[in-house]
Amino acid sequence: MAHHEQSTATFPEHIRKKRNGEQLSAGEIRDFVQGVKDKTIQESQIGAMLMAIWLQGMVAEETLTLTKEMMMSGEVMSWPAEWEGLMVDKHSTGGVGDKISLVLAPALAACGCKVPMISGRGLAHTGGTLDKLESIPGFNVYQSVQQLHRILEEVGCCIVGQTDNLVPADKVMYALRDVTSTVDSLPLITGSIISKKGAESLSALVLDVKFGNAALYKDLGSAKLLAQSMVTVGNSLGILMESLECLKGRGPDDILELVTSLGGLLLWMIGRAGNLEEGKKVISTTLQNGAALEKFQNMMIGQGVTSQIAASLCSTNADYHSILRRAHYQTELETQGHGTVLDIDGMVIAQVLHRLGAGRSKAGDPVNHSVGAELLVSLGQKVEKGQAWLRVHYETPALSAEQRLSLQGALTLGPVDQLHTQPLVAEIILP
Repeated sequence: MAHHEQSTATFPEHIRKKRNGEQLSAGEIRDFVQGVKDKTIQESQIGAMLMAIWLQGMVAEETLTLTKEMMMSGEVMSWPAEWEGLMVDKHSTGGVGDKISLVLAPALAACGCKVPMISGRGLAHTGGTLDKLESIPGFNVYQSVQQLHRILEEVGCCIVGQTDNLVPADKVMYALRDVTSTVDSLPLITGSIISKKGAESLSALVLDVKFGNAALYKDLGSAKLLAQSMVTVGNSLGILMESLECLKGRGPDDILELVTSLGGLLLWMIGRAGNLEEGKKVISTTLQNGAALEKFQNMMIGQGVTSQIAASLCSTNADYHSILRRAHYQTELETQGHGTVLDIDGMVIAQVLHRLGAGRSKAGDPVNHSVGAELLVSLGQKVEKGQAWLRVHYETPALSAEQRLSLQGALTLGPVDQLHTQPLVAEIILP
């Protein structure tokens, strides 16, 4: 214990050092992470250190040590030898409504990969992937390590919540970052994400870093810095990594483009495809021929959904609302003028939905699965005045006049020559 008492005594020294913009040694970073995990440093001190890191940043070496120490603070997965080179995953940083995993995991499993997607709870304005899956009756996102192995053996993919023994230091830091306004820090984001992916013992990982008005980073430049930081650290940990920065989706074609790009990159990285184009074709085939859908169906069954519900959700003319809870009220908003859809502000819509119950204000809050919005138009579409462009599903209270007004403000119409379309995938960063 002597060691710990000494490090608690010197911890204000470490805070001062970082606050003054100096580089922390590997030992000092290890002391910090251990102290967080063992609860031997006070929350106020952790908060102070997080703020010092936020203000002063970290050099690549410090970020790597932080990530490695966080990863080693808990259990690190081990996989059967015959899965060598097949373990893949992806991580998306923040847009609105993460649907990609639900399509990508089964598609990759259909290509023979093993995909252990371990996901956090959605904080902020939208429910995360886990919340979406929990709206399926019977779906259990908490699986033991044994069950995880079994589902990966039998199906090839699973989407589960973070277990308590995986990167325990991150749980504490994640919650404190949220309440100390230190979320948007490159070293802290990198440490949090890459330590969890590192603990999954992956062969390859692809990152999908969003930018745009509904994302954590508003422009390509800052998204690139984050991507680069994560790729550097991930590769130093021995995970093959790539990153895609992309503009948050604009409808079903986008999801398809993103799923095939992310999946194609992974197949190419583990040598299952000769290049990116070939990888995209392979993924696209599994989506068209039903192989990915079958994997999704089996994943649902593997994680507790009855085979009857799983089959009917995956049937050709599925009546989703008979299975998934539907909100009592639907309201359609109509366009106020005519022209071309130039912009739809996802953040505005997300904030209204959040107030109607679709997101969390603090960790642990429940999410109302039936609240949501359907976009009835897409970017670049020509619309007439009075055309329905958004359908909102909600319970009570009703949509207020003020909320209707803010929703209407999310839609920008104008002449077609003002349409700026950017490619969905702005850039791919290779190691």
